Amino acid sequence: MTILLSPNAMKGGLTAYEIAQVMQSVIDREAPGSDTIAAPIADGGNGTLDCIVNALRGEYKLTFVHGPVTALPVPAQWGIHEASNTAVIEMAEAAGIHLLNPDQYDAMTATTYGVGELIVSALSAGCSSFILGIGGSATNDGGVGCMRALGVKFLDNHGKEITQGGGGLRFLDRIDTRMIDPRLEHVRFTVLTDVRNPLTGPDGATFVFGPQKGATPQQLLLLEEGMERYAAILKRDVGRNVTAVSGAGAAGGFGAGLLAFCNAEIVSGIDYVLDLMQYDRLLASSDAVFTAEGQLDAQTGGGKGIAGICDRARAFNKPVHAFVGRIKGNRDALIKSLGLASLTQISPDSLSTEAAIRHAKRLLDESVTDFIARSPVL
Repeated sequence: MTILLSPNAMKGGLTAYEIAQVMQSVIDREAPGSDTIAAPIADGGNGTLDCIVNALRGEYKLTFVHGPVTALPVPAQWGIHEASNTAVIEMAEAAGIHLLNPDQYDAMTATTYGVGELIVSALSAGCSSFILGIGGSATNDGGVGCMRALGVKFLDNHGKEITQGGGGLRFLDRIDTRMIDPRLEHVRFTVLTDVRNPLTGPDGATFVFGPQKGATPQQLLLLEEGMERYAAILKRDVGRNVTAVSGAGAAGGFGAGLLAFCNAEIVSGIDYVLDLMQYDRLLASSDAVFTAEGQLDAQTGGGKGIAGICDRARAFNKPVHAFVGRIKGNRDALIKSLGLASLTQISPDSLSTEAAIRHAKRLLDESVTDFIARSPVL
């Protein structure tokens, strides 16, 4: 039997590559007659940089940029494929929520400015094509911080720059693009996302993802007010109506900013990565798939990694076995909706999230070991 190992990262716990290594080690130990193919995946969020750089056989660069909520610089990796002048950027490297402790979450002030600094670095390196993964963000600023780093001015009614973060958007009066980096005119952006949310409304960036980034109920109302104002002024001053575009609400509205200022194309992150990996070829030569995710919930079916894996595997009639940190929602309903052959929660409900992250490697090892012992096909 050949098992295809295609985990997504468990945010804060293990990278996709680390998960694949644990799975491979357990299978070698507990089912020595089985072969494995390690093919870690990503869907636009954490791990996207590694997946794409490896698939392109590119190389890594390092740039120190502004972090999401502090003036202190953070080291951010990005990738380059010099033969095609392609840059690979994972926004979470500069504006990711994993860079913060929970007591630092601040959706009102968190900024994408550092992502803009990465884009500037790649432009200066001669890149004319960008692959940009926008999952795992700490921000709700509509991409304003990024565009400010690229020369756009966001002004209040006194002609002064609004404050950084989503909290400043409700004071936005006009957008001045006269100083935008002229190199952007000749650049193509492909934006990878794992969500399809619009910019505003009950299913938009603020109300769906703001609470995960530390926004209180009162702050959610202020952030939504600002996002609606931002959308209206984008339409008036930039000529782009992006409010209802699928994926515009991704990464706290960063999708909308990229659509409006960079003429970007937003695509399914998991489908893009799987196509780049020639994943169908790997499926055809495998008998089963092991995958993983930090959390499985109602949003998983909307473009997350496991959903993409299941869609591909279904066409080849290959069973998919998922190992996740937490299951949120009805387990049986999730199995049915995704088409999983099995679903294992690796951490007990009694264990805190912090403890589960800290012991993720051991918990995964034990869960895969137990699964193989109970499985009639291995």
